[in-house]
Amino acid sequence: MANNKLKEEALKKFNAKEYDKALELYQYLANEGDLSAIATIGYFYHNGLGVKQDYSKAIEYYKKASDAGEHSSSFNLGLLYLRGLGVKRDSKKAHSYYLKSAIKGMPEAQFEVALMFENGEGCEQNYSESAFWYEESAKRGNIEAYNNLGVLYKEGLGVEQNFKKAFILFKHSALKNSPEAQFNLGAMYDQGLGCESSQDKALEWCRKSAFNGHQKAKDIIHRMQQDGQIVF
Repeated sequence: MANNKLKEEALKKFNAKEYDKALELYQYLANEGDLSAIATIGYFYHNGLGVKQDYSKAIEYYKKASDAGEHSSSFNLGLLYLRGLGVKRDSKKAHSYYLKSAIKGMPEAQFEVALMFENGEGCEQNYSESAFWYEESAKRGNIEAYNNLGVLYKEGLGVEQNFKKAFILFKHSALKNSPEAQFNLGAMYDQGLGCESSQDKALEWCRKSAFNGHQKAKDIIHRMQQDGQIVF
């Protein structure tokens, strides 16, 4: 019970950006064997919060927590190995750590694992595995996972090609403001795939995607404006 109060206090200090005081409390909790506190100290060193940024020290804490089954530290190790921060870049190790976290149910890790399976990075390319992990991540609310799973259904990669399902997945992600999904949904309306063809809806979603920063959508809208096809 006392440790729970300390955790609350540590979190309060962290949120107030009183990192020195928060770190002291997390250090105490870590010495008591609290895995989330050990992972959090790793995060402090990873991001230079209240301490000098030190990837090697971050890795030391993350590994200790990860070896004991703490999933967020496994995810962060995956990130550091993938980017080569504090360690030599190793996509196989990154994939292994992401997978460890994905199995524990972390949606961000599930998305990264799916992406790596899709691209064959750090592992053998496997679209079926990619579809499985995108679906797991989507179930837990990862909006980009809906979009990427939609792409697999549109192309028939690792799953049976299904334009209707791709359309539904793109729309779900697009309504949550994913620029990539908005662009893909516009393309579905343009081609009449999984929906009734509608140039108006295609343009509407392309505009939304462009407004949200999607470069290809911006290029299309710009080109249409120059050609005098649309006026804002």
